[in-house]
Amino acid sequence: MNPTPRSLYLSLSLVLATSLFACAPQSQQPDTPGARQRVTIFGAFVEEDARRFEASMRPFEERTGIQVDYEGSGDFETLITVRMEGGDPPDIIAFPQPGLMMEYAREGRLVDLSEVIDSQQLSQGYRSFWLELGTVDDTLVGVWYRASVKSLVWYPVPQFEEAGYEIPETWDELLALSDQIVADGGTPWCIGIESSGATGWVGTDWIEDILLRTSGPEVYDQWVRNEIPFNDPRVKEAFEKMGEIWLNPDYVLGGTVGILTTPFGDAANPMFEDPPGCYLHRQASFLPVFLPPEVEPGRDIDFFYLPPINPEHGRPVMGAGDVMSMVNDRPEVRQVMEYLATAEAGRAWAEAGGFLSPHNDADLDWYPDDLTRAQAELLRDADTFRFDGSDMMPGAVGTGTFWTGIVDYISGRDLDTVLLEIERSWPRD
Repeated sequence: MNPTPRSLYLSLSLVLATSLFACAPQSQQPDTPGARQRVTIFGAFVEEDARRFEASMRPFEERTGIQVDYEGSGDFETLITVRMEGGDPPDIIAFPQPGLMMEYAREGRLVDLSEVIDSQQLSQGYRSFWLELGTVDDTLVGVWYRASVKSLVWYPVPQFEEAGYEIPETWDELLALSDQIVADGGTPWCIGIESSGATGWVGTDWIEDILLRTSGPEVYDQWVRNEIPFNDPRVKEAFEKMGEIWLNPDYVLGGTVGILTTPFGDAANPMFEDPPGCYLHRQASFLPVFLPPEVEPGRDIDFFYLPPINPEHGRPVMGAGDVMSMVNDRPEVRQVMEYLATAEAGRAWAEAGGFLSPHNDADLDWYPDDLTRAQAELLRDADTFRFDGSDMMPGAVGTGTFWTGIVDYISGRDLDTVLLEIERSWPRD
């Protein structure tokens, strides 16, 4: 049974949510003289993340007397559409990825933040690439609040050190390390991409990381916007680079069958067997939440930066994050946006864990453990940062043919055919 297409799912969800919205009481700003000013924020932070975000807003609330009302939903994309179309937009939107932010910006729904936040504060607080990621058609519409890192390779510390292996600094050294592990009778890599209807996304992360390293951020941006086609030779090169590892039966535990059938959350577990089933696993900073309970991050497992390939492009980092945009322009909303554009706005969350700040002036001492501090330092020192490309592409491609194309390629289908089919699926105006 094929999963429900994303567009149909969103349409059905929109109808249901609109019906519920019409029956629900509408939020109102208090108009009583002397009433406390309130600012609403809608985002995708839920449960513990929502509580930690709210804790980060308390210093601002106590200092200003402005009450920040946060609402989060796991069905963010559908519900924010309902609110925007239904005439009840939040004052601020916390976008979990910039694709929808770009759409709203081009529709004229978001406030130009260069008129809200002091330019000196922005230039001192953010590296230039963060400001570029919040800019649409030369207008700054989003400031980055939280980031995550995907350009990581994890390894089992005791076994790695016992074997005498060293952290590779280049792609060639990474392949040489893989060859050494094979020569020693081991298997270098654990890779698993099974993720139910989302199977394939693990591979898209690899392609994005590799393309940044082989062709650089400018080509990466052109690719994400389809200004160069999916079957461009530079994109094909990224697939072939990934294939140097994925398609080598000596390199990957279980070979291509193992890649296709192993759930992504279980893929790292063989590293902790005796002897290790593998020594290397590329995955994002969220990996520790999937590890066996007896595995202690920082002691039993650590990471290194996925090495560069073309020295010309330095040390880029690929990841994800949350960006704040302003919808309603009132003085108190401006004050909240100014606060959200500071490192201090994320301090409480950073201290609680599960948070990386994109700000230059975020103190590394805020982070609760060495592993998180190392990730924050990697992010801070990156030559450039780019958001997960598939999340910025149209759904038909980014969460559609790109995912299935990864599966087809690993299953042995001709790469030129795979890339051509992904390119043909790109929506045309």
